[in-house]
Amino acid sequence: MKIKICGMNYPVNIQAISKLKPDYLGFIFYEMSPRHCTGNIPEIPNTIKKVGVFVNADLETVRQKIQQYQLDVVQLHGKESVTFCQALMETQVEVIKVFSVDAQFDFQSLINYENACHYYLFDTKGHQHGGNGFTFDWAILKNYPSDKPYFLSGGIGINELEALKDFLKTDVGQKCYAIDVNSKFEIDAGLKDVEKCRLLIDDLRLTNID
Repeated sequence: MKIKICGMNYPVNIQAISKLKPDYLGFIFYEMSPRHCTGNIPEIPNTIKKVGVFVNADLETVRQKIQQYQLDVVQLHGKESVTFCQALMETQVEVIKVFSVDAQFDFQSLINYENACHYYLFDTKGHQHGGNGFTFDWAILKNYPSDKPYFLSGGIGINELEALKDFLKTDVGQKCYAIDVNSKFEIDAGLKDVEKCRLLIDDLRLTNID
């Protein structure tokens, strides 16, 4: 099970979290976010993939950020088209396309994106594009029609870990490639609680969830 810690924004905190060896660290390049990343990203181990999170940005802006920050992955959290995603696939970065999920979500909307991203990410549908702080009903994912691995996000915290581990044992849960955490592991917006992150990583890795 891969682990992504998103919304990083303080250099000393980034370095402290990187010592825990998560698989991905996320940096939000969206001006409306309280976790908007504008400064330098300190050097982190090359075993950790740097993810740039964007919301309806233009293609040139995304490409510029890829070069500036040496991003390994782009995560698209807006209404990006299939064509837009395919153009980024050609830049040799991994592409994660985000879909906000509730009980009315139409999983058939994924079909056109099958060849336009490497992973899907399912997040809670709320007032914000991310970081809403509450989970959605993971049972909805039983309608998932694809074999493409996905990231699971949306309000996952320490208190959700036992339910998460149960979900990951289900048929659709076994397609989950990574979990993505953010607001439930914060001291303040963009500042992560190192001990909580340590508990998360240790707990999931000790349970040998692959």
